[in-house]
Amino acid sequence: MEVGSGSGDKAGFFTQGRWWLKALPAKFKANMVAMVRNIKKLGQDDPRRVIHSLKVGLALTLVSMFYYCQPLYSNFGVTAMWAIMTVVVVFEFSVGATLGKGLNRGMATLMAGGLGVGAHHLANLSGHIGEPILLGFFVFLQATISTFLRFFPKIKSRYDYGMLIFILTFSLISVSGYRDDEILEFAHKRLSTISIGGSACVIISTVVCPVWAGEDLHNLIALNIEKLGNFLEGFGDEYFKRTGGEESKDDKKFLEGYKSVLNSKNSEESLANFAAWEPGHGRFPFRHPWKLYLKVGTLARECAYRIEALNGCLNADIQASSEVGSIIQEACTNLSIESGKALKELALAIKIMVQPSSADSHIENAKSAAKNIKSLLKSGIWEDIDLLKVIPGVTVASILIDVVTYTEKISESIYELASKAQFKSVEPTLSPKKLHSGQNQSVKSAQIVNCPDVGINVRESTLPSPPSENSSAPKASKQSMGVQI
Repeated sequence: MEVGSGSGDKAGFFTQGRWWLKALPAKFKANMVAMVRNIKKLGQDDPRRVIHSLKVGLALTLVSMFYYCQPLYSNFGVTAMWAIMTVVVVFEFSVGATLGKGLNRGMATLMAGGLGVGAHHLANLSGHIGEPILLGFFVFLQATISTFLRFFPKIKSRYDYGMLIFILTFSLISVSGYRDDEILEFAHKRLSTISIGGSACVIISTVVCPVWAGEDLHNLIALNIEKLGNFLEGFGDEYFKRTGGEESKDDKKFLEGYKSVLNSKNSEESLANFAAWEPGHGRFPFRHPWKLYLKVGTLARECAYRIEALNGCLNADIQASSEVGSIIQEACTNLSIESGKALKELALAIKIMVQPSSADSHIENAKSAAKNIKSLLKSGIWEDIDLLKVIPGVTVASILIDVVTYTEKISESIYELASKAQFKSVEPTLSPKKLHSGQNQSVKSAQIVNCPDVGINVRESTLPSPPSENSSAPKASKQSMGVQI
């Protein structure tokens, strides 16, 4: 019995092994196909990644010539390896990140090299016995001070890499100088090769298909605000459809877009830090107010937290009753739609860098709807309704009121950004000869009229303050609108 059982186990093992060997080619093929698809998707999502990879390869090939060309190798020798190492650690995806790392590495090497040579010569004066003691003290002192300085937030955010290179270079030069008399030549070659490698990175990153961190930050903030607007525009109808027992079959992607805003803080701070290193480019001059983008982003995240709460109400097991929903539906839907439209107008204003006055009318409508909701909440119509049926609807209404507050704060912060960055102003221009007499209507100074023949006048100006709410201008028919740019 035992022999038969052992034979059966062996047969099963060999059978399973043969099956695994037969399935191996198919599994290998499936894994290769999946890997190719992932690579293709990664490149299609952002083609700049492919270009960046080619740029890094080009930079490494160029600095490798210090080894391949005998005249260059004769001048620098094995220290040419520092140029290759510099390219590997300095070349980043964006121009700002590359420029920041390059300047940090270059300046830290220069300062540490000078101090290291000075420490070596000073230690020589103390004699053969005191030299290692003094060198050890200098290394301890600079490492202690430099490491402590790295804990300061401002230094850590912009100069942390430079502090590391400073510690490394000072230690290398001062310690190696104890055994090597050619310390000055060693410092010179290290500085030269690092400068060459860093320069190659900066030039290629800036000249060949540059990726600007400032532009990425600008587009990211606009996209985040637009995602919040998309959610709010569709929330009212979606929520009250579920309250009424209806099931919406529409695409729900707009209800998920806001989630990326919740975790965008690190990306925004990194991009703002890199953008501060970049020179003027395109629409963004030197010393563009990048920190104000962080302020707008912070308010957008605060608004996204409220939207997260609304999404929780949307998917909650307990929904407001149809009776409560019918009371607050109109005011809540109007508030949600108008807030969404305001945020989308603000996002568009950032994207095209114009004054955000086109959002003012939507914000005022949202505030008016918020007042109506507050009046409903303070009225006595809830006395005869079960409290458990009232709570879900009142919760949604109170969160929407809070959303309006943050929408207004976002608008104010964008006005501040537009003023500091000197965004263009947009004003409707009407043809005075074709205006119909007696046809007047209050319009916003920057509101774009829904008319195929309307024109706008764009001019550079600073933005002192948000436009007044009651500015008025005559309205013309579609045939009588003048066109000026």
